[in-house]
Amino acid sequence: MTLDIMMPFYGRFDHLREAVESVLAQTDPDWRLVVVDDVYPDPAPGEWVAAIDDPRVHYRRNAVNLGVGGNFRECVRLIEAERAVLMGCDDRMHPGYVERVGELVRRHPDVSIVQPGVDVIDADGARHRPLADRVKDVLRFGGTGARVFAGERLATSLLRGNWAYFPSVVWRADELRRFGFREGFEVVQDLALMLDIIEAGGSMVLDDTVCFSYRRHATSVSAVTGPDGAKFAEERALFDEADARMRALGWSRAARAARHHLTSRLNALSELPAALRAHDPEGRRALLRHALGP
Repeated sequence: MTLDIMMPFYGRFDHLREAVESVLAQTDPDWRLVVVDDVYPDPAPGEWVAAIDDPRVHYRRNAVNLGVGGNFRECVRLIEAERAVLMGCDDRMHPGYVERVGELVRRHPDVSIVQPGVDVIDADGARHRPLADRVKDVLRFGGTGARVFAGERLATSLLRGNWAYFPSVVWRADELRRFGFREGFEVVQDLALMLDIIEAGGSMVLDDTVCFSYRRHATSVSAVTGPDGAKFAEERALFDEADARMRALGWSRAARAARHHLTSRLNALSELPAALRAHDPEGRRALLRHALGP
C-alpha cells in the first residue's frame, strides 16, 4: 500500500526538519511525501525540502496564503494514492509508522479511518502527558490490539470527547474528496469530517501500537484560539449541527452527547485563567458562555 503523506506547512523550521526526517527514516519505503507550504515568510524551510534528493519527496508553495482549512483542502486535492495522512509539520512518525498502518489496512481493508497508537511530545520533543491527553486516555475505547468501531457507538464516543489525533490518522482518499474539510471549521475540522464519514456508514480501526508522536505546544492553532474562545465557538456550531443530525438518524445517545458536550465545557473553563491573565474580557465572556450556556 502506497501511503500519501500530505504535510501542510506553516511553522518552525526545526520542527519541519524533524517531521520530514522522520518520514525519510521509515522502514517501509512505500510512501510519497508532499509538503505544501502556505506562503511561510521565510523561504529557507521550503528550500531545504526542495533540495532533498529523493523522488518520493515533493515540495509545493501556494500562490497565496490559504489559511489552515484552505491548505488542508489543497492537500486533499493533491492526493494520488488510495490512502493518505495529513501529518502535522511539527509531529514525528516513528520508523515503523508506514509499516504498521499498512498492516492495519491490509487486515481491515474496508475501514475508513485508521487511528494508530500515539504518544505526545512537547515543543522540545520530550514526552509528556498534559491534562488534555490524560482525558483522551479516559475517553478512548478500552480493549487491546486493533479493534473496529462504527455507527452510533463511535459517534457518541467522539462527541463526548474527541480522543483521536488528527495528524496521525490515515484516511481513505475517496472519502476525503467526497466529504472534505468544510469552510468555517479551522480547529474542529477533523471531528466534523469523522462524523460525516461515520454517518455515511464508515468505520474506524483503533490500534494501541504507538508509532506516532503528536507535538502539543503553545503556538498550535488550538492552543492559540483557546483563551479567546474562538475554538469553542466552532465547537458549539458543530455540536448544534451534530445534535440535529444525530436525532434525525435516531441516534439518541450521540445526540445527547452533542447537546451536553461536557468535556468541551470543562475545557473552556480550564482556559479561563489564561483569559484572565491576558485581561481579555471578551474571551472571558465567550468561555463562560460556552461552559455554562444551554
